[in-house]
Amino acid sequence: MIRIIPNIFTLLNLVFGCIAIILILQVNDAIAYMEDGQLLMQLPENMMLGSLFIFGAGLIDFLDGFVARWLKASSEMGKQLDSLCDAVSFGVAPSLIAYQILKMGFLRQSGATDTSMLLLLPAILIACASVWRLAKFNIDQRQTIHFRGVPTPITAMVFASLPLMLWYNTPFAAAIFLSPWIMYLLILLAGYLMVSDMPMLSLKISAGNYKKYIPHISLAIVSVVLLLLFQWAAVLMIYILYVLLSLLFRKKIIA
Repeated sequence: MIRIIPNIFTLLNLVFGCIAIILILQVNDAIAYMEDGQLLMQLPENMMLGSLFIFGAGLIDFLDGFVARWLKASSEMGKQLDSLCDAVSFGVAPSLIAYQILKMGFLRQSGATDTSMLLLLPAILIACASVWRLAKFNIDQRQTIHFRGVPTPITAMVFASLPLMLWYNTPFAAAIFLSPWIMYLLILLAGYLMVSDMPMLSLKISAGNYKKYIPHISLAIVSVVLLLLFQWAAVLMIYILYVLLSLLFRKKIIA
């Protein structure tokens, strides 16, 4: 019976991911997004709530590993279940956020009613790259020590932060992320970093030589400062910092 408890935690991740998808797709409830007194767009309130559920799924995903180790109930079933749930919460849900933001970006342009659905489909690349990354993780023995490619939950948090930046009227958010071309670039870059073979910092810390955890400690300290200063905009900054530190300490990671 105890061995089931971590799997229940993992399924809660899936529940949160499904709720996020439902909310992201419900775009009827909206508020006016204003800048200098002019209506720019209708920002769906439910999409912002969906983002919060993705963050909630991320928290559960972080905790279920602790629960499994604490109860000594890790299993191959749990590993596979975790990946399947992650594919929904951190693959499909972020893809739908990217889809909706691309749609909003095109709606701001002239001739928006003629926007082809083909222009929005690149958002699905996030889901495809996420599933590829998760499958690779399951068969790559090197990733018990360090990651290869950016983990899907980290990428998902970036896309989940975008509606929250728009909702709370982060100054640069509308100007940057409501540009379809910038969103295309973000989608391609995030997808590539997930499926790449680049060594990335593992967020797991174990007892031993703590000097090798200098990049982890640096990331944690700077992340706290960025969150205090920039709120939701800090998520993208932390993502960029994570990638840069992984590149900078590449030799230390694979040592």
